[in-house]
Amino acid sequence: MKKLSILGLFIFALISFNSCETEDDVVFIANQADFAFTNSFSAQYVLTPIAAQNLGERFTWNTPDVGVPTNITYQLQRSIAGDFSDAVTVGATSSNEIAITIGDMLVIAAQAGLDSDPNTENPNTGQVSFRVRSTVGDGGLETYSNTAVLTLVLPEDTTTAPAVCDHDQLFLVGAGVKFAGWSWDTPQVINCSGNGVYTGNVAFTNNVDGDGNFRFFSTATDWGSGTNFPGYANDGYTIDSRFEDAQDGDNNFLFTGASGLYFLTIDDINKTITLDDPTPTGSCDLDQLWAVGAGLPDAGWSWDTPIQFMCEGNGVYQGWVNLSPENDGNFRFFNTATDWGSGTNYPGFISQGYTIDNRFQDAQDGDNNFQFIGTAGQYFLKIDTINKTITLE
Repeated sequence: MKKLSILGLFIFALISFNSCETEDDVVFIANQADFAFTNSFSAQYVLTPIAAQNLGERFTWNTPDVGVPTNITYQLQRSIAGDFSDAVTVGATSSNEIAITIGDMLVIAAQAGLDSDPNTENPNTGQVSFRVRSTVGDGGLETYSNTAVLTLVLPEDTTTAPAVCDHDQLFLVGAGVKFAGWSWDTPQVINCSGNGVYTGNVAFTNNVDGDGNFRFFSTATDWGSGTNFPGYANDGYTIDSRFEDAQDGDNNFLFTGASGLYFLTIDDINKTITLDDPTPTGSCDLDQLWAVGAGLPDAGWSWDTPIQFMCEGNGVYQGWVNLSPENDGNFRFFNTATDWGSGTNYPGFISQGYTIDNRFQDAQDGDNNFQFIGTAGQYFLKIDTINKTITLE
């Protein structure tokens, strides 16, 4: 009986041993402290779209110690929250490394709410956590590596991409454009200021030479490059009601509004032509400067029809103006319309270090106004508050 018992125990042990060898749910205990990334991480990762195909980071790690040789699969996970409650698998492998590109990191940065636009409230820098999840066998023991926190940086885009239009500018000539007329000597120019958008401050009149007709041109001096009213209307443009078909031989535009300075916009994307109040198109201390005086025959010493010089950027105020030496030729610049106390006279600019066109001088009147002593006519006047010049062209 003893021999049978010993033999039975031996058989039982043998069966038990075989059962252990084929058990799918065997559990191994891994030493998590020894499971970690082995690559060196950068202090920050600067991400640009132009480098999207380049290597962003190659994650490498050691093999966790599970006590016996066995197959292990790995998943590289990332977490924006940092605690992996939002864990997302970046990649899976049975080896000990996974590489991701700059493009992959840009996607993660976007998911984290980062952007490179300095005009938004979104940050351009943020942190994302990574770890490796190891799995032994088929659904066996899970072990996690240490956490690596990477700082992603999207350089802020401080440059403005150039606007794209079919042409750099459009030209206006015709009796309805006050300082142009039907001549290529002084065409009115509106510039490409946005994708498919041309803008500019234009002085329109409806009674010059008996009409307010004009036309747009894509090339200066080329009469064949013009587009008339039906040319835009038939192309589906919505056109401001102050313009209409002149019904002349060329079907030009006819301006029917009140003569004055307007901000003109031609939008080739949305197909609109609109007029608005004069608008500054750049950065200055003021939106515009004003001028009145006998030297400005279109204004005189009255606030009924003052001359506006709009801010056109970088501290520059400019615009077309009629000047005359008759009736003493005196005038003055003002910061605020109707406010006589906001004026700056000739010595006021000189004391600030301005170089002033020699067709102007100190009027030596009671207010030391500007005096125009040149030939009567229309001029392009520019006041540059950065370079401190007042010029006529």
